[in-house]
Amino acid sequence: MSVRFYVAASASILASAAAAQPVPQTPLTIGSANTATADPPVPRPPTAPCRVQLFTDVRFADFSSKPFSYAPPAACAGPWEKVVLEADFSVEAGRQFDRTANLWIGGVNVYFGTTAEPSRTVGRSWHIERDLTDYTALLLSPAAGKAELGNLINSRFTSALWGSADIAFYPARGDDERDSRRHSRDESPSTADLVLPLSAGPTGGTVALFDPKAALAATFTLPTNVEKAWLDVVLQHQGANDEFWYTCVPDNLGVQLQSCIGTAFREGEVSIDGQPAGVVPIYPWLFTGGIDPLLWRPIPGVQALNFVPYRVDLTPFAGVLSNGQPHRIAINVFNDSQFFSTTATLLVFLDHGSRKVTGEVTANTIGTPSPVLQTHLSTDAQGTVTGTVAIASSRQFVVAGFVKTSHGKVRTEVVQKIDFSNSQQFVSPTSAPVPFVQSIIQRTDISSTTTVRGGERPREVTTRMSWPLEVDLTAPPDGTFQTTLHQGYERSDTVSHDGEIEFGSVVSSSVAPTDNFPSGQGQANSQHYFSADSTGACYSRSITAVGGVLTGIVDGADCDR
Repeated sequence: MSVRFYVAASASILASAAAAQPVPQTPLTIGSANTATADPPVPRPPTAPCRVQLFTDVRFADFSSKPFSYAPPAACAGPWEKVVLEADFSVEAGRQFDRTANLWIGGVNVYFGTTAEPSRTVGRSWHIERDLTDYTALLLSPAAGKAELGNLINSRFTSALWGSADIAFYPARGDDERDSRRHSRDESPSTADLVLPLSAGPTGGTVALFDPKAALAATFTLPTNVEKAWLDVVLQHQGANDEFWYTCVPDNLGVQLQSCIGTAFREGEVSIDGQPAGVVPIYPWLFTGGIDPLLWRPIPGVQALNFVPYRVDLTPFAGVLSNGQPHRIAINVFNDSQFFSTTATLLVFLDHGSRKVTGEVTANTIGTPSPVLQTHLSTDAQGTVTGTVAIASSRQFVVAGFVKTSHGKVRTEVVQKIDFSNSQQFVSPTSAPVPFVQSIIQRTDISSTTTVRGGERPREVTTRMSWPLEVDLTAPPDGTFQTTLHQGYERSDTVSHDGEIEFGSVVSSSVAPTDNFPSGQGQANSQHYFSADSTGACYSRSITAVGGVLTGIVDGADCDR
């Protein structure tokens, strides 16, 4: 990523020559300037895993892919109760942009995130994990893999990036132990039978979408006994008008408000054979070079280093997908212009008791997005523009269908409501001494209920998410600026049967940085992460930083209440 919002190069990050070696991992330590997150590790069974190393200490100093070979673990061939990707990345001290990182196996994306930026004197290291249990079918056979972490090394940008990755496989335990934990998820105990990529080619790669008509698409002829299907989607916003899409305004106001164009609304649209099939709200990730790089030292934004894919339930279309004909699944982005880096993974579950199922879609009210724009602006005698630009989108839809399976007729209904709002206050001067001001309040609220009737596991699964974002920026004419920001991710899930809740869980993560650029005076940040579920599991961690170093770590506070 080379585009920045407001930020010019700072003399404080001019690079010196850096040693060509990985930066060692260190635990969270008060006084450390190393990258720090409050995120928990992936929960795991209490058994020893088998590990498969994908690559070790690979140096990323150009834009070439780094191939590796994957093979299942010989010591534990499966079945596996849990499969977890682990990767360690680092960047040498010096000067470097944040970069995008992808890992692929058999053309399927198994990790998508960005990197931390270094400083002149501080190299950084960080650890990421991703639960790949749903992708087990992908990992049953040997496959070609590759790591993509494009990076530029020259006299200006001096820091190489490094990475190592492996996969931990946890053998399945006895039936009694597994049954006691099965209610922790909405899906059946089995994992997907097919894991299929929507990517740039046989070995993977993202696809760049530069306009609303551009699509990431793949055509599949699936088995004739599809009972359930999911689509995991990542839409990474990039480029001059899309990396900071939440700051954008209508095209005709871009110049006078000194902002990107296309409005502050983007949304992913999923289609099957040209018909709407799902909606992908877009999380406003803030990378470690975003707005002001000092904001993110040492605590990065929510999910900045490790994106969480958005899952679309395509099960109402299972009967259609089972008809033996080719079907085109496509994703495009409403209002995008430059650009979205995109990938998706199709997970297919089969009815093992029959060779062919039949069914159809019985309801589909998705339609097209219809955002509402409101502007209230005025211009004074000196040419300073002040006022509000707001855009909102509210949509509610139902998608339903059925399949006739070996265990009866299974009906699936997905009811979803997505509310988006973005309101921006501007003071946009044409000359000194008036400072530029942009204040953003954005919120995305998602409510989704999937009801399954018939079959072996009738149930109702409800997911609610809220993604708040607030940005306040003041930029005097002298080239300095002050930023205060809040970014959050909240999610709750419940699984019910016959009106009784069988399982519930909550996750909450938020950051709150502030800084005066380029002096760094008043720089501070904090992250709070909390998760809990109805089995009694609970995790709570809060971290704080001031002046670019970690100042506080508090564990368990919310779990003790």
